[in-house]
Amino acid sequence: MITRLFSFRGGVKPDAHKSESAHAPIAMAPMPERLIVPLRQSTRATARCIVQVGDLVLKGQRIGEPEGTLGTAVHAPTSGKVIEFGLHPLAHPSDLNTRCVVIEPDGADRWIERQVFDYHTASREQALAQLRDCGIVGLGGATFPSHVKLGRGTGIETLILNGAECEPWITCDDRLMRERARDILAGASILRDLIGARRLVIGIEDNKPEAIAAMQAAASNIDGETSVVAVPSLYPAGGEKQLIRVLTGIEIPYGKLGAEFGVQCFNVGTAHAVYRALAHGEPLLSRIVTLTGNVARAGNYEVLIGTPISHLLTLCGPKPDTDRTLMGGPMMGFALPRLDVPVVKGTNCIISASPALFPPPLPEQPCIRCGECARACPAELQPFELYWFSRAHNFGKAQEYNLFDCIECGCCSYVCPSHIPLVDYYRFAKSEIWAREREKSAADQARDRFEFRNFRQEREKEEKAAKLAAKAAETRAKLGDTPAPSTAAKADEDPKKALIAAALARAKAQKEAVQPRNTDQLSADTEAEIAEIDARRIKASLEDPAASGNPPSPDRSPESTP
Repeated sequence: MITRLFSFRGGVKPDAHKSESAHAPIAMAPMPERLIVPLRQSTRATARCIVQVGDLVLKGQRIGEPEGTLGTAVHAPTSGKVIEFGLHPLAHPSDLNTRCVVIEPDGADRWIERQVFDYHTASREQALAQLRDCGIVGLGGATFPSHVKLGRGTGIETLILNGAECEPWITCDDRLMRERARDILAGASILRDLIGARRLVIGIEDNKPEAIAAMQAAASNIDGETSVVAVPSLYPAGGEKQLIRVLTGIEIPYGKLGAEFGVQCFNVGTAHAVYRALAHGEPLLSRIVTLTGNVARAGNYEVLIGTPISHLLTLCGPKPDTDRTLMGGPMMGFALPRLDVPVVKGTNCIISASPALFPPPLPEQPCIRCGECARACPAELQPFELYWFSRAHNFGKAQEYNLFDCIECGCCSYVCPSHIPLVDYYRFAKSEIWAREREKSAADQARDRFEFRNFRQEREKEEKAAKLAAKAAETRAKLGDTPAPSTAAKADEDPKKALIAAALARAKAQKEAVQPRNTDQLSADTEAEIAEIDARRIKASLEDPAASGNPPSPDRSPESTP
């Protein structure tokens, strides 16, 4: 049991704005006219499309096969017809396109045949494969594949269920814990068994008393050591390393993961999805999304994956002075460049922003090195140093100051008196470093290919020379002809010359072996004619040695011939 709580350095306490959307029960969002299901549900992996335009699909039918270690399957959110497969904009600040399957619902919402998966009788590998095939990923925002995060099933002492939901405005986990606490705890028990943890700890911020009470009531029916702990409301207490620190006192060093210290953390929404996948055979087709901000009807809705954001906004009624729409919370979210993008598994909140609720940022002013950003940083970094190095494009120095340990929580930007968008600079620096790493990797691969090509050509040349030498030696052995020492030496030096010499010797032997044809049973006149020709040839060779192909003797010249 948790006997005391710890604290982490830094953090801020912005206005929570939870009451705007936490009052109403979860409602089911109506079916849109079409669903745009991205095959890329996270930045880490994509899926391979296995349906074609014109196919009729059922709810829960697999439309994308997982690819790679971090891949998970993608499924049809409802029954209908595949009307398009192509590029559509993704919910991302870049407004880039990704491959999507567009489904036109038929209104019947017909399910595939679902089967309960008994993980007690199945092997652990089979259970992880079931989670992968059901498309289960982390629903806290990172969308990391759950079957990968469960690890090897050993070495984990404590499983933490993250119900902190520390960012302002977001209440989807709060309502989920209030209404479906029993299913969440059932999924947490499955996760605990698969990961091999001894105890289960559920951390919930103390500004959610109804959720804490519901989870405590459900936890009383769970076997094993289970505790529900209220943690202080301080942003970003819901960060994985920060929550581990608060609940266990373990401080995860830079560049390390909680699993290396016997602790693993899962979101409450992920636990609920795990329960539905194994106990009911349901893949991850929908999630709870908070609709809030400058709207007439804030609340939480269960939304099918692939539902356009523009369709959702009709449910909450944005007010006329709404100037932009945010996906995610105000601290870590981003403004959507367009509203026809679909809901993905990582979409937890849609905020309609207005100048009154979210005033436009003031002009950026020079850094005064006040140190407020360093005091607020929960990762205990030096944000002002990272800012200077990122702005100067000194990315190597930024990495030395642990740039990639920044969790982009936005605390530094929130407290900066100079209104510097510090997180934007860090994101820029990270993207540049990643781009250069990709370029370096591509250059290294090209160099390796070039060097291997040269090595292969030299190897093939040596192998060819060795074959030529072996063939020459074999030819000499067959002919029984031993070349002169000088010729042998040259042949040893150059296998190709050895092969040429052997060929000449073979031709000479063949020439000597050739016998004149048609010389049998000649008449006396023909034999006399042949003899006369031979006599003239001999006489000519004696009178002119050069004409016969024999060089003159070194001690006699043509003029001295008698």
